[in-house]
Amino acid sequence: MAIKTRTHSIDGKREMTIDEFKRWLKKFDGDKDGRISRDELADAIRETSGGWFARRKSKRIIRSTDGNGNGFIDDNEIKNLAEFAEKHLNVRILYL
Repeated sequence: MAIKTRTHSIDGKREMTIDEFKRWLKKFDGDKDGRISRDELADAIRETSGGWFARRKSKRIIRSTDGNGNGFIDDNEIKNLAEFAEKHLNVRILYL
């Protein structure tokens, strides 16, 4: 399940709204607790960009975006994750 987007911008980045990003991310919330764990994020990375080093990448992403340090990305930290995706995953998040 790749990141589904409606368009690519001139610079080749996939574009999606923040709501689309949240819906895509929720598909990986395996235990339905409303948070994304390192393992769940690794699954998303594996699906999006291939399996190589998914666990290592997910650990780095959690560390970079987990504002309260609890090891999960929750609704309050989704914006941090969206900013990381824009910077490192060739995605442009549209705030409409």
